[in-house]
Amino acid sequence: MNDRRSFLQTSATIFAGSTLLSPFSKEPFSIFKNKIMPNDQLNIGAIGINGMGWSNLSAALKIPGINVVALCDVDKNVLDKRMADLSKMPRAGTDGNIDISKVKTYGDYRKLLGQKDIDAVIIGTPDHWHALIMMHAVEAGKHVYVEKPVGNSIEECRAMVAAQKRYNKIVQAGQWQRSGQHFRDAVDFIRTGQLGNIRTVKVWCYQGWCKPGEKIPDSAPPPGVDYEMWLGPAPKRKFNANRFHFQFRWFWDYAGGLMTDWGVHLMDYAIFGMNADVPKTVSALGGYFAYPDGYQETPDTMGALYEFDKFNLIWDHAMGIDNGLFGKDHGIAFIGNNGTLELDRSGWEVVPEKGSKEKVIVERKKPTDNALLKHWENFVAAIKSGKQDDLNCPISTGAHIATVCQLGNIAYRCQEKITWDKAKQQLTNEKLNQQYLYAQYHNGYKLQKV
Repeated sequence: MNDRRSFLQTSATIFAGSTLLSPFSKEPFSIFKNKIMPNDQLNIGAIGINGMGWSNLSAALKIPGINVVALCDVDKNVLDKRMADLSKMPRAGTDGNIDISKVKTYGDYRKLLGQKDIDAVIIGTPDHWHALIMMHAVEAGKHVYVEKPVGNSIEECRAMVAAQKRYNKIVQAGQWQRSGQHFRDAVDFIRTGQLGNIRTVKVWCYQGWCKPGEKIPDSAPPPGVDYEMWLGPAPKRKFNANRFHFQFRWFWDYAGGLMTDWGVHLMDYAIFGMNADVPKTVSALGGYFAYPDGYQETPDTMGALYEFDKFNLIWDHAMGIDNGLFGKDHGIAFIGNNGTLELDRSGWEVVPEKGSKEKVIVERKKPTDNALLKHWENFVAAIKSGKQDDLNCPISTGAHIATVCQLGNIAYRCQEKITWDKAKQQLTNEKLNQQYLYAQYHNGYKLQKV
């Protein structure tokens, strides 16, 4: 333990002259490729490992020097499956597989946080658990990689930022597009000014595979599931399979639908590309137009209009449809006087404006990297440098975009045009603040005061 702590403390000196401090370098961990010293490792634990938690762990374990020592999930069936999966995975930088005899398992994240040899944790739980676990983790002295959206309320987002500052741990938000080179290249092009005046940005998310099924009756939780722990601070409800595992995204108790699930990725680059802060006003409309008899609470169809100082931003989402703008199921369009830049996960291009004298054309640029892996390399590099500023998506950035997306949901839910008071960091309507801005915790849970 002392050797590993010494490694973490001294590694900033080692990396000062290396490519690790360049977040977009092609081979940031090349210095580890030939030989891995026994103590050159970070021990990580993963909390919530059914979906993105597992994807994150899988990416992390491709980096030499990363060692998984603990898994936690409220569903023992998931725990057993992931332990079996781990046993088949090669350990990066070695000729063997991961030794699962050294991996402890938990059903309660608090016990995992008490494991002293853990340096960093992954939080891949449903959204309503992100804030509490992240805050407890940094308090326990752990660095954190927390899935998006970082908080399920604006109050939680603020508390998470405050907790990171108080305990001074490295906290990366799981918005991995921030580490994708083609995304960054598109933003660099926008900032050259060649598009001319950009007055409208359109963001869309059309997900044809999202087709909520029919309602089903409540039932007993499956064997091996600690349902009370899964609910945590959410309201008490009888177990229903439609609200469990992946489907939690479509219920207000636990998440915010496509607006916060995909929105934090796509809206993030809309805001980043425009170098914008927070909107002045937001209005939204939508409903259950495609699946009126489905089980979901969040809207299957929704549009939101964000008013900024010098441009408008339009969000548009639809479940069960793939054919969005430019024939794509998701994307961001920066519409300028000289041309439109369209950006998505498959690349970016610039389409010229017909009436413009300055024809701006850029043929499609495709991604050349694994952005999730690079996001993890960046997280590990920041831990070793000890600098929060080295992160591509620190908790403050994740909190900012989560707040923007939550404002869209608030406008939809209250069916009013809402106005944001930037100075006071709240809505101008106090009734709406009380109803939507603050975390609503139950079952004896409370949001920590930082």
